[in-house]
Amino acid sequence: MLLLALDTSTSAASVALWDDEAQLASSHVVDAQAHGEILAPGIRAAFAEAGRSPAELTHVVTGVGPGPFTGLRVGIVTARTLAHVRGLTALGLSGLDALAHRAWTSGTRERVLVATDARRNEVYWSVYDLDADGIYPLASPQVARAADLPEDVRTLPSVGRGGLLYPEDLPNRLVVCEDALDVDAGDLADLARRRIAAGEDLLPAEPLYLRRPDAVPSTSVKSVLHR
Repeated sequence: MLLLALDTSTSAASVALWDDEAQLASSHVVDAQAHGEILAPGIRAAFAEAGRSPAELTHVVTGVGPGPFTGLRVGIVTARTLAHVRGLTALGLSGLDALAHRAWTSGTRERVLVATDARRNEVYWSVYDLDADGIYPLASPQVARAADLPEDVRTLPSVGRGGLLYPEDLPNRLVVCEDALDVDAGDLADLARRRIAAGEDLLPAEPLYLRRPDAVPSTSVKSVLHR
């Protein structure tokens, strides 16, 4: 196996290259405004660091969000293009799953909240149970103001940038994951390879949007203005 994982669903443009057992190389740059400029050089650097070639790829996995429209599309389109060139099918995973997996590999075995920056003073969030066997989502990803999450959810140990941005509303940041602010492609890749090895299906490489786009077709402007 040679698995390339990409993620641009959060503030980082993240790349990881894995074989069957371990990470071979990675690139992780935090810049929410420059995913398009950062991702391709990061991919080239990862292959160079590992001394491997894109011709050897067996799997291409991308984070499918939830995330902002523009950033999320960068990683998904890149993954689809690379997979197509290699005659592969790009596969997807939730970035929230990847952050929950990070907590799990750090030794956490309890219920956690994963909350990432959704901008507009909101978070993308879900709740997971973590036990000896892995991570188990208890709800579909949602978007809301941190203060509007149910009280029993807001007080859970949290993973992701949400707890850093809204400490009054999400006060219990998970200590072992305080540096896990954005999705890391290494976590995405490790979770993907485990699921592939277990014979589990991954998601299609389709973006998980939890909001309608800000832009609307010109033919709809009049109706929007008069709502």
